[in-house]
Amino acid sequence: MGKKKQAKREAKRGAKQLVDADIDVGSGVAAELHRHPVVKVAGALSEVADQPPLVAINLTTIAAGLIAQDRRLTRTGVRMLAAHGLATLAKAAIKHRIDRARPNQFSDRDDHRPTPGDRDEGPQNSFPSGHTAGAVAVARAVAREYPAAAVPAQAAAGGIAAIQVPRGTHFPIDVAVGAVIGWAAEAIVARVMPAAE
Repeated sequence: MGKKKQAKREAKRGAKQLVDADIDVGSGVAAELHRHPVVKVAGALSEVADQPPLVAINLTTIAAGLIAQDRRLTRTGVRMLAAHGLATLAKAAIKHRIDRARPNQFSDRDDHRPTPGDRDEGPQNSFPSGHTAGAVAVARAVAREYPAAAVPAQAAAGGIAAIQVPRGTHFPIDVAVGAVIGWAAEAIVARVMPAAE
């Protein structure tokens, strides 16, 4: 019993150190760079991964495929929409259960710790990164149907994810968890909807 308690204490201490480092990196990077012109432009461009624009891109892809009578393009749009939708549901479920002030709030350190809660306000919903989840899910969906597009699609998703920390909207852990959600969502869609030969 003593070893289990000790292991639990060690795990708790390790988790606290990880979150503290995450807060230090996220807040420090945001404080230094959030006003830089390159960060502002890249941050504005990353808004393409917000829910409404990404849904519009997904639907436009489906429409373009239908108009061109291109089954592969239509299927890609459907895959993108399904992966993005699943990623959005997953990140929303987590956001509704965990409160965490965003780095750009420059709030009390305890406000930046992920805690159980149900505050449904943008400034308190840092964890996880929805932009990252959506971008990764859609990029993987595109790459599944068009392997030649994998590198540029995933590079775009990586850029969207990477800019979230300097722009002060997310901490590194938020971005990492968002990426895992996007990856998992697309993997589930791929199981249901395998790519055509």
